[in-house]
Amino acid sequence: MSEVILTAIAVVVMLAIIAALVCGSAVLAAQSAPSGRHTRVARPYLVWGSALSLIGIVMMALAAWSTHEDQHYDDALALIVLAAIMGGALLILGLGPLTSWLLNFLGRHTVRLPPPFRVAAREVADDGARTAPALAVTVIATAIAIALMIIAGATTAQARAAYYPRARPGALLVDVYLAGDWTATACAAIQRELPGVPIVQNNRQREDRHFSLEIENGNLPDPESVARAGFIGDRALLRYLTGDPATPYDEGTAVVVTADGVEADTVTIYYDRSEDDDELLSKVIPAIAARSADPRVYGTFLPAKVVQDLGFRLEPDELIVDPSLHQTSALEQERLDHRLGETGAAYVERGFQPSTGWRPFVAVAVFVALGGAWAATGRAATRSRSRRVRLRVSGGSAAALRLFAACRAGFGAVCGTVMGAAAGCAIGLLLVWPMTASADWEPMRRVAFDTPWSAIIALVLGLPVLAAVIAGLSPLTKQTKQIKQTGH
Repeated sequence: MSEVILTAIAVVVMLAIIAALVCGSAVLAAQSAPSGRHTRVARPYLVWGSALSLIGIVMMALAAWSTHEDQHYDDALALIVLAAIMGGALLILGLGPLTSWLLNFLGRHTVRLPPPFRVAAREVADDGARTAPALAVTVIATAIAIALMIIAGATTAQARAAYYPRARPGALLVDVYLAGDWTATACAAIQRELPGVPIVQNNRQREDRHFSLEIENGNLPDPESVARAGFIGDRALLRYLTGDPATPYDEGTAVVVTADGVEADTVTIYYDRSEDDDELLSKVIPAIAARSADPRVYGTFLPAKVVQDLGFRLEPDELIVDPSLHQTSALEQERLDHRLGETGAAYVERGFQPSTGWRPFVAVAVFVALGGAWAATGRAATRSRSRRVRLRVSGGSAAALRLFAACRAGFGAVCGTVMGAAAGCAIGLLLVWPMTASADWEPMRRVAFDTPWSAIIALVLGLPVLAAVIAGLSPLTKQTKQIKQTGH
């Protein structure tokens, strides 16, 4: 429950920050908007807007440069990421005055456009104080949507490359929180939900004492990684690891389970009898090698008797249902989780599952961008002078008036999406560096990712078309109908 609350708080804080940026940029757009198409944007607003955006780009560029190497970054990584996000916020905040400048610039260069587009552009530009704030919302929402798509693609690719499966594909794991009667309760819950299905038990040492392995072998590709992943159990656990019932099992022999054809002679176990021991004890046991049932699941299997003979007590670490014996469905996992309660947690290995939590935010941002373009062009259409110009040019034709409305909405959406796309690409491509940097001591190299250019192009082209279609199919306003009927 605490994780859910923390996630909800994080979402609320993020939405509050975005709302503050939208409001701030819209206010700057309204204050900087000129009174008419022939009046230029006041230089101080334009300078401040450009300065804020430039500072934001510089901050993000510095964060990207400082995290471009594939190495370990210490606690300063959080500050770098925070500085990069603040840079993106400054860039977005500075787009308010730049939106007013773009409207003013396009409004003064519409002479050669066809009449419907020329009238639409002039209508939007002539009333910048009312249209610029709404278009600033379109710009910011588009930028946020595109930045999220780029960052999500990069972080997903990095997470997929770093993903390490806990078990064989399709295996059911039940993490046992406590030993004793809790283990029996967990086993009973599994048997009630999956009657007759064999349960494999992987154990751990109950005592918090030193326990490590060293494999005496000359042809293991990475002996340390195999020795770190230990499995302690019986014949059933070994069968699960290898997928072969014929794998030799002996209570005094270790089995090195790998994906490669290797050899293993002996395994040395280093341990201590108590936490006060200054010198580690060691025991050498014979070992053989076996091929893993899945190349990503490997480690050294130790018979439970070997560990118990060293003076360690064992307790269940996880209960496993072999996928070759039963494939657990999502519904069965959900019911088992409900049965387990606080006894344990069920997990089914289904491979890497990319996060989709960012998609609702993108959908909301696109909807807000469309609403901003609609609000901006709808406000421009309410001016009586604009309505008379449209009626004079269109000759009172309803089809021509709808065409003007569609051109006006499409023009406003184009202004917002093009500038928003440029800002979103800059933010996304710069933030992917700190967002994919590693704070682990053994960082993984960054992997290539596909920038969603097709989705970005579809958004930039599709949103104006959608806005134009909605505006063209919407009913005419009462004021336009009245002027059309009276001619005034």
